[in-house]
Amino acid sequence: MNVVSLVGRPNTGKSALFNRIAGRRLAIVFDQPGVTRDRVTREVEQLGRRFMLVDTGGIAFDRGVTGDPLDTETRRQAELAVEDSAVCVIVVDSREGVTPLDSEVIKRVRESGVPCIIAANKCDTPGDDWRAVEFESFGLPVFAVSAEHGRGMDDLTREFVGRLPPAVENETAAHPLRVAVVGRPNVGKSSYINRLLNAPRVIVSGIAGTTRDAVEVPFAIGSGAEARHYTLVDTAGMKPHTRMSKTSVDNFALFRSERAIGEADVVVLVLDAKTGPTMQDKRIAGKVLEANRACVVLCHKWDVAQEDGITETKALPALRLMMPFLNFAPVVFCSSRTGYNVRRTVEAIDRAAASASERLPTGMLNRVLTTASKKTLAPMVKGRRLKIYYGLQVSTNPQTIRLFVNDPKLVTPAYLSFIEKNIRARFGLEGAPLRIFLKARSRGTVA
Repeated sequence: MNVVSLVGRPNTGKSALFNRIAGRRLAIVFDQPGVTRDRVTREVEQLGRRFMLVDTGGIAFDRGVTGDPLDTETRRQAELAVEDSAVCVIVVDSREGVTPLDSEVIKRVRESGVPCIIAANKCDTPGDDWRAVEFESFGLPVFAVSAEHGRGMDDLTREFVGRLPPAVENETAAHPLRVAVVGRPNVGKSSYINRLLNAPRVIVSGIAGTTRDAVEVPFAIGSGAEARHYTLVDTAGMKPHTRMSKTSVDNFALFRSERAIGEADVVVLVLDAKTGPTMQDKRIAGKVLEANRACVVLCHKWDVAQEDGITETKALPALRLMMPFLNFAPVVFCSSRTGYNVRRTVEAIDRAAASASERLPTGMLNRVLTTASKKTLAPMVKGRRLKIYYGLQVSTNPQTIRLFVNDPKLVTPAYLSFIEKNIRARFGLEGAPLRIFLKARSRGTVA
């Protein structure tokens, strides 16, 4: 798919412009230079053309501009975005006029050979448009726009869409599997994604909180019609709410991470294999369960754990004991540093996605229920025994089953868990959450 990248020096409003074109608040907008670090991407359709819109971190050649120790990595991500682009939109701040850093950024982008135009941002009223004229000295098309108010967006969009080359789209890429990689800070989410892609696609640093936005990374396994397409979403490390102010960048990042969980087809929960599940890991797992998303548990940094004599045969039972509510999720022990089991994580993701969308034949489901009721007597309350007449799968993603019973109040949590175990034993459903609802119905009532 064609790529349109927004580039420029720090704090010119690239993220605000990205959100305006995408039609959603996807990139974090904060009045502080250097907030965006990684490439934030989103598939967008405008004027009948589909393209990948990319927001980049501000390009600074001097750390003193942002004070961010990751300026070099941020600039490298922006350079990679330019290399991938069909068109670059150079975003400048019209209020500040042409700065030496603007000139340097425009020079570097032009040297790349990628077609480019200039968006003179922060022209909030018609009376501000004269400020954009100064940037015409670079010999590029200049558009006076306001990302905040939406001024000038039609002309800008028409220009860069018109410059896109014909797209050759693969039908199998129309609905890629959306995979959110989540976890607390510094467990290695970005390292895992880079190792999986075998490319420095997201910034990796020992500094906790390096990733801020939810960074989308499209990739495919195979080619042609047989290719399997995915969108990996690298999220910011999820910290407890109590450690953040209501207006901090961390708070915005947490909101993006929680939304990424809700929008995902499969969530990969990354844990530190040496540390094991912490209370915050359990809170994040609770978010996955609340969203009813398919899940894979990734015990990362396994090479470090092995150095301490930890084995999979010991670690897996301990993990299941500490997080029994995720017993349905497959667990993969892997290491981004050595590459151990990284490919197996994709296999686990595929299985979880397939389980979440599997159709359960009604006849087969009811045979499972009948067999289960013969194994263990249904509970009795005040002389009345629970009777399950039949079950029906009512939806997938998440898997949802409705049981028609004589009285829902007679069902105990333990017996419901027993029924779920029997269904999973028959159908598998590895990695897929299973919701069971009860509805009262007399034996003679027709559904």
